[in-house]
Amino acid sequence: MDRAQKEKVVGELGQIFESSGVVVVAHYAGLTVAEMQDLRHRMREAGGSVRVAKNRLAKIALEGKPVASIASLLTGMTVLGYSEDPVTAAKVFEGFAKDNDKLVILGGAMGEEPLDPAGVKAVAAMPSREELIATIAGMIGAPASNIAGAIGTPASSIAGILETIEEKAA
Repeated sequence: MDRAQKEKVVGELGQIFESSGVVVVAHYAGLTVAEMQDLRHRMREAGGSVRVAKNRLAKIALEGKPVASIASLLTGMTVLGYSEDPVTAAKVFEGFAKDNDKLVILGGAMGEEPLDPAGVKAVAAMPSREELIATIAGMIGAPASNIAGAIGTPASSIAGILETIEEKAA
């Protein structure tokens, strides 16, 4: 790899570290090519990405970035998982690590907050952005449906009473 290629990789990694909501670092020693492709596929499906880069270049790219706290984790065969959604990468890595013990989560960072393996697990347990939006939309819609039901109930009760009175009169 020549100097221009290294500079390009450092620039790409810097962009990743700058724009990601979460970055997860793991060791992947022993993973087969098929298992790594499965990890990449799962991450892509969820809306995140996986990147394997030289630790030295990644450390250079981390300088001055919000996730600079992960520099100490970059030793050995490391793989980076990242996503804009602060939960996606952690969920995918945690799920993959449950299925495959060769992927060992070292930690990560959410914004400027460093995460240890337990922190990554806690983030993975949080609902995703889409789940939160759906919950909020349901909460916003619930009062409107309750009001509509409350407004409609007295009218149907009055109609029932009138019908009963009408039947008795006839």
